[in-house]
Amino acid sequence: MKLYQLILPALLVTNLAQAQQSYTTIQPGETEAQIIKKAANITPTPKQLRWQQLELTAFFHFGVNTFTGKEWGTGKEDPQIFNPAKLDAEQWVKTTKEAGFKQVILTAKHHDGFCLWPTKTTAHSVKSSPWKNGSGDVVAEVAAACKKYKIGFGIYLSPWDMNSAVYGTDAYNDFFINQLTELLTNYGQIDEVWFDGANGEGPNGKKQVYDFNRWYAHIRKLQPKAVIAIMGPDVRWVGTESGYGRETEWSVLPTAEQNQEKISAGSQKEVNVVPALTGSYKDQDRGGRSKLVGATGLVWYPAETDVSIRPGWFYHSSEDDKVKSPEKLLDIYYNSVGKNSVLLVNIPPDKNGLINENDIKNLQGWTKLREETFKINLAKGAVITSPNGINTKALLDGKYATNWTTKGTGTTAIIELNLKTPKTFDVLSVQENISIGQRVEKFTFQYWDGKEWKNAAQGTTIGYKRLIKFKAVTASKVRLKIEQSRLNPTISEFGLYKEK
Repeated sequence: MKLYQLILPALLVTNLAQAQQSYTTIQPGETEAQIIKKAANITPTPKQLRWQQLELTAFFHFGVNTFTGKEWGTGKEDPQIFNPAKLDAEQWVKTTKEAGFKQVILTAKHHDGFCLWPTKTTAHSVKSSPWKNGSGDVVAEVAAACKKYKIGFGIYLSPWDMNSAVYGTDAYNDFFINQLTELLTNYGQIDEVWFDGANGEGPNGKKQVYDFNRWYAHIRKLQPKAVIAIMGPDVRWVGTESGYGRETEWSVLPTAEQNQEKISAGSQKEVNVVPALTGSYKDQDRGGRSKLVGATGLVWYPAETDVSIRPGWFYHSSEDDKVKSPEKLLDIYYNSVGKNSVLLVNIPPDKNGLINENDIKNLQGWTKLREETFKINLAKGAVITSPNGINTKALLDGKYATNWTTKGTGTTAIIELNLKTPKTFDVLSVQENISIGQRVEKFTFQYWDGKEWKNAAQGTTIGYKRLIKFKAVTASKVRLKIEQSRLNPTISEFGLYKEK
């Protein structure tokens, strides 16, 4: 039996064990209406909801590549080159927390196989380096810093290992389990375990058949609160490392999207999700009605959008003047967090073991732009009317768990806000209460120009958060038209802002 034939049953058990609503089967002969009703009632597990509400996660790519200047190593690097004399994990974590990040992920092992903790599985680790005379542990230091600053901690452990002599054999799956065990039992709570599907040759020239199902079960046992991301059942890769997500991003997808062979085949390869960057509309909608009809099951499977603050993922001094600007990072934020995904930003420490001052400066500038833009919700205090709506006060109460919805079985609605005085704004923020489900399929935002309603922005999906930047308008009346929804739409928060 092939690997992809084994994956779904195990994933179904995993998801059902977490929360019944996060997965459903579809029986042969079910109508589109029945399938859409089921899709509208799929909800995230508690761990998936916590993950979505992070919004921002930081990646720390760090290892022997930091010292060789490469992006991908060979597995033949001498551990003696690893010596970050001024390593300060608290500086890393403090920098990211001040920039608004709620969680960090460390590359505990990249494809080269060099381990940032003193593992018992191989000598190819920090214990064979001159750093702290071989007694250092980067994983322990980052974990401790996260605990001190009360921020989530995750680990990246590359399945591909160019150094391990047993890679390409059954013994490697045991080897990997042992590495997972060390990481998941010695460093406190782990909030995210991050795999990619990269699968190249090891030192023996063989490729590995990864036993992901066994690994997933092991993670669930040792760290039940952790989400398993990218090459896993809880969180998927959006499909581009540009930081830009889809215009239409559904978190409810056919279970076939969890197929391991499909995920692995696309790992670290651009799949053209952003027409503006690639000129292609390939892979633009993975959860629309046409994708759901014919599925054997549906699952909550949200997207993570990743990007590096620099051109490369590991630190290179030649890129010190190529750090993404605050303005570029803000645009990425609108197009990732603002398109129903969590943004994972890589911020690579340098050879000294410090976040570079150029990265810090631009992170601070980006944080200032976000804080100034979203400091004042210009819709606050508005008088809201919604003829077929219920609980309009929830739209501006600042509480995600409360929401407006429609009466009866209404799937369309108009929410009108009288701002009382003219306000100038250029950013729309709308959130669905995804603990009830993701439902909105089409919406338009309009403003009253004194004579007629004019469109300022429009979109398809909303999900956890939708942000749209548009040409600034001044108006005292606005309205949100929900034109199509899967069952009753549920809007949690509404905001109007002016970018500074």
